[in-house]
Amino acid sequence: MLDVIFREYDIRGLYGKELHEKSVKAIGFCLGQTMLQRGCKNVSVGYDARYSAKELFGYLVSGLNKAGIKVYNIGLTPTPLGYFSLYEGLKFDANIMITASHNPKEYNGFKITIGKESFFGTELKEFSKEVYKHLDDEIEDNFDAQPYDILSLYVEFMTKQFSFLKDFHYKFAIDCSNGAAGVVIEPLIKALNLKAHLMFVDPDGQFPNHNPDPTEEQNLEAVKNFLNQNEDYGLAFAFDGDADRMVALSKTHIFCGDELCYLFAKNIPNPRILGEVKCSKNLFDEVAKFGTIFMGKTGHSNIKKMMKEKDIDLAAEVSGHIFFKHRYFGYDDGIYAFLRALELVYKGFDLESMIKELPKLYTTPEIKIPVNEEEKFQIVSEFQKAVENGALEGVKSLCEIDGARIDFGYGWALLRASNTSAYLITRFEANSLEKASEIQEKVMNLFNQIKDKLKN
Repeated sequence: MLDVIFREYDIRGLYGKELHEKSVKAIGFCLGQTMLQRGCKNVSVGYDARYSAKELFGYLVSGLNKAGIKVYNIGLTPTPLGYFSLYEGLKFDANIMITASHNPKEYNGFKITIGKESFFGTELKEFSKEVYKHLDDEIEDNFDAQPYDILSLYVEFMTKQFSFLKDFHYKFAIDCSNGAAGVVIEPLIKALNLKAHLMFVDPDGQFPNHNPDPTEEQNLEAVKNFLNQNEDYGLAFAFDGDADRMVALSKTHIFCGDELCYLFAKNIPNPRILGEVKCSKNLFDEVAKFGTIFMGKTGHSNIKKMMKEKDIDLAAEVSGHIFFKHRYFGYDDGIYAFLRALELVYKGFDLESMIKELPKLYTTPEIKIPVNEEEKFQIVSEFQKAVENGALEGVKSLCEIDGARIDFGYGWALLRASNTSAYLITRFEANSLEKASEIQEKVMNLFNQIKDKLKN
């Protein structure tokens, strides 16, 4: 069964086992039909550095051609350039990026945009039923796709937008993770004549140096070592496999996505900001002092939707997805976020000092609890009911926008179901280590009681 590949935000699965000739040709055919039904005349298709990309590209394009939609090949490129192809007066009606983002090399998948809207959630689940109907169709190979140079247009756009950074003397490092970022970063750095030390630039789907997930600290070791060994380099930036996420770090601090969001918000007049449910209390409290801030669901598709509904300037996830509508188009682009961070340095912002000036909070990283796919949402639902019925002492409020975010006044806890994998996600934050541990202990005790109850 292929149900597992149709996830909340995109299609993602194991190459060869779940994503193979029959399934991908059927996906391409059904996507082409869906796009044509929605008035699209053409679709741009790109892919990241994964070793399976070109083979899956051929299968997908064969399905799209069978449906009768015009296909443009934008080549090996970061996911944000796929989104970019739908903006700035370009001629594309839809986009598919072949990518599994930060997942291990054995995975691949498809991020789909129709018009300027993400194709996700219940729509994607309904779409899966149509794919099943066509799994045994005979779809012959047809790799016809017109090449289109989106890379040059993107580099030209960014060079103009950030022309004030040209010849900036500040020294920094960039880790491209052997992902798709390198194809943009090299010409962009050259065009702006920036003093960057580039690492792991060449796209390589085997990811020989480290996994393409910069939120895992072990994947930052090489670039951290470079910073520590070179006194005159101040910051480093690292990208995930398809460059829609960015992590920044100094010699002594790794900036989470919510910290970057706060720093970016300080450079936007009267900002309207959106933070996901995993973001620190500091983001919500501090931005409220000079702007307007909302809390929303996790996930790039959910965030883009809410940005339009609330007229948001800037949104962020802890994991490094940063979405700029202010001076940009409102999608997550790690390369654009890197340039906005460099702009802060250019303007004299001391990023690390600004974060250290915030109230001291103790925050755990995401803690992932493996559970059965079938029961994860049921556990969260039962947990929410238990909290509503007073199972935890000292609760000030409960936010159920995405799982359960419980505010205790001095700190908070989150329990939510992952929309992409078979686990629950928890996070805890408080004004002291002791309080954070106390919150964690009582929330986990309740979680275990509920899990045991459901077993029996």
